Amino acid sequence: MYESFQINYRKYFKDGAKVASEIAERFKKHTELKDKKILDWGCGPGRIIRHLPEVINNGCQFYGTDYNKKSIEWCSENLKGIQFNHNKLEANLPYEDNFFDIIYGLSIFTHLSEKMHFDWFNELKRILKPGGIMYVTTQGKHFKVKLSQDEIVKFNNNELVVRGNVLEGHRTYSAFHPEEFMKKLFKEVEILEHIVTPVKSKSWLPQDIWIVRK
Repeated sequence: MYESFQINYRKYFKDGAKVASEIAERFKKHTELKDKKILDWGCGPGRIIRHLPEVINNGCQFYGTDYNKKSIEWCSENLKGIQFNHNKLEANLPYEDNFFDIIYGLSIFTHLSEKMHFDWFNELKRILKPGGIMYVTTQGKHFKVKLSQDEIVKFNNNELVVRGNVLEGHRTYSAFHPEEFMKKLFKEVEILEHIVTPVKSKSWLPQDIWIVRK
């Protein structure tokens, strides 16, 4: 929990339940939540996935994968009824082609290099069923306030901006996503929604939400 939420129990549990309900409502706009296989890509310590069986249920099966071994060990021991997998940083998951109906990843692309964006998107697309839904969040234009002038020039040229002075995949490894870069990433799928939530507080910048269909 410290790795992701600095021992903030409210942020981990109560906010996790709130976000689980919110993303379930987003799913419902595009698919019936019945007898679906749902993957939390980058599930961490289970903040979202632990609530979905209660929020959705309805015959759905729930899976979580993450590259933090300790998180997966804890989730496997403590969150029953959910199947967990420990993945590596490389884009290689043990699921069959066209296996999942829904895949979501909250603030996962935000910690990957440009090459890994394409590698991971192709892997997720491989395991997503035709007609399946993918929901991801990114650091869009709201986050330009965090960038240097040189980084802003790069962002405005629709290039991914990456700060990679730490281990890739770590929460302090940060990527910033121009809209056109994401459209290039999603060129082989249908973009259903690109949601840019208004900024309500200087202390919290909302990430962009992208929902696509294979």
